[in-house]
Amino acid sequence: MADLTMDAAIRIKGEGKTERFFIDTSSAFTIYKGQPVVIDQNVDAVNVRGFVDGLTMTSTDVCVGIAAEGKTVVSGAAETTDVQVYTSPSIVGFKSAVYTNADLGATVYMSDSGTLSATPTANAQIGKLFKVEDGYCYVLLTAPQISASA
Repeated sequence: MADLTMDAAIRIKGEGKTERFFIDTSSAFTIYKGQPVVIDQNVDAVNVRGFVDGLTMTSTDVCVGIAAEGKTVVSGAAETTDVQVYTSPSIVGFKSAVYTNADLGATVYMSDSGTLSATPTANAQIGKLFKVEDGYCYVLLTAPQISASA
């Protein structure tokens, strides 16, 4: 797949836990529902942005969870715009065939805003595989956490 261009079709098992985070407004961008939300220490050490292809996660970057809503920000706006994010211990389902139930417990990463991956390098670590059902991979979020190995 590739980066999201619209909100993703995600599912929630049980009750999703959400938190609100302020968004980095140093540049204009859109966070889509279902996209990993990260603190990129090279850009803004406090506020979040959406994880996209080309954003290399390092050992100091933090994945705070998965966007529960879409949000667009403009460059230079006041840093008071926030986004609601699913955080640990939410179980979020992503449409994907990357994993099977034989992989339960595996660490799950995203290589861009719309693709699950088993590869840690430069990708956003989002949690552990909980279940695969009806074409969805359900991930027990372990965010916020240091996201990936450099």
